[in-house]
Amino acid sequence: MTDSPTDPTGVPPTEPAPSGPTKCGYVAILGAPNAGKSTLLNRLVGAKLSIVSPKVQTTRTRVLGIQVLDAAQIIYIDTPGIFRPKRRLDRAMVAAAWSGAADADVVLLLVDAEDGLTEEVKSIVSGLKDAGRRAVLALNKIDATRHEKLLQLASALDLEGIFDRIFMISGLSGDGVADVEKYLLDRLPLGHWLFPEDQLSDVPQRLLAAEVTREQLFLQLHDELPYETTVETESWEELKDGSVKISQIVYVQRPSQKAIVLGKGGRQIKRLGERSRLEFEKMLEQKVHLFLFVKVREDWAEDRERYAAIGLEFDH
Repeated sequence: MTDSPTDPTGVPPTEPAPSGPTKCGYVAILGAPNAGKSTLLNRLVGAKLSIVSPKVQTTRTRVLGIQVLDAAQIIYIDTPGIFRPKRRLDRAMVAAAWSGAADADVVLLLVDAEDGLTEEVKSIVSGLKDAGRRAVLALNKIDATRHEKLLQLASALDLEGIFDRIFMISGLSGDGVADVEKYLLDRLPLGHWLFPEDQLSDVPQRLLAAEVTREQLFLQLHDELPYETTVETESWEELKDGSVKISQIVYVQRPSQKAIVLGKGGRQIKRLGERSRLEFEKMLEQKVHLFLFVKVREDWAEDRERYAAIGLEFDH
């Protein structure tokens, strides 16, 4: 048996659950914003770990999703979408994505088949070439793309010469995903499992809870808020009756944005809290008391502590 793969989280290997030889490895999911990476991760793991919204650049930090298949543990790295960075937050997100790829045993490039060969996709392919990395290509959203367009896109990307296999999938419906899983399973190195059998992610509960509320902000308010809006879980208290009390702060950059989040008579923040609470109760399988507060912090996107809270490196 070979040595276990490098673990970028620093978590020591646990005793493997199966009695025979085991496999374990990291798979980085790369792609442009809105390629469907988070939807695919949630389907692979079988649980909601990464938030999904129509708003671009929703995922901000690296999220690990852990899947057990037979005697193998596949550790997926869901990365922020790779795009041309303009601000510090952009640079930190893109750096997190490329860092995830550098740590992985296998790189899976997910491309929105309907969008096709965009400048962002070309940039990612170029970056992989520069890093000397081969990858697996998955053309996503095939249920919304004409067959002829799929074949043309697959042919164009195959000519880049860095893809070992090309799959056509729908992360939303699950079409073709099992074929990707089988291929990745075959590519994993032998090694001890790095996480307990029942662990689905390394994301702290506080951060995951903050991401759920941020998802609801995007889903309910759409283009009314900039993507810089963020949420932090201020406190998490387990109560004697088995329920949990969660307090969160929604940070916006201007008073006008605070008014949007609160809504007339506080109706918007109440609706936001209700939907987030229902998501929490589904995830935690316990009763949740959620308290939301909105604060204006104009310079939060230049605040080192805020970056640490969402798992990003400030100095990029």
